[in-house]
Amino acid sequence: MLLNKLIKSVLQQDKAPIVICDLEHKIVYMNPVAIERYHKDLTGLSLKKCHNEKSSELIDKVVSWFRESAENNIVYTYNNEKENKDVYMIALRDENGELIGYYEKHEYRNKEKGKLYDI
Repeated sequence: MLLNKLIKSVLQQDKAPIVICDLEHKIVYMNPVAIERYHKDLTGLSLKKCHNEKSSELIDKVVSWFRESAENNIVYTYNNEKENKDVYMIALRDENGELIGYYEKHEYRNKEKGKLYDI
């Protein structure tokens, strides 16, 4: 139980948007940054309804690849030069390695401007 609270806190505190989907493409979690970025909470909706047909096909292709092997876990999907970030789809697996969902991870490339341990 404590582990679940700790993991949820990690997701809540992340500075990047996090959108987690089940294998039916239903959005099961959005962190506060994701809700702000997309201007509303899309939890419960299909991720595929938020994308065009081409993107939906690519999502299906990636999830199929995730299903092929427990070794298939991360795909680079997009670079946003304006925001200086890369975006990935990452497989979520249970303790037996079974695919249970996926999420979108944003990695910003901007150098941190804050001072070390500036509290």
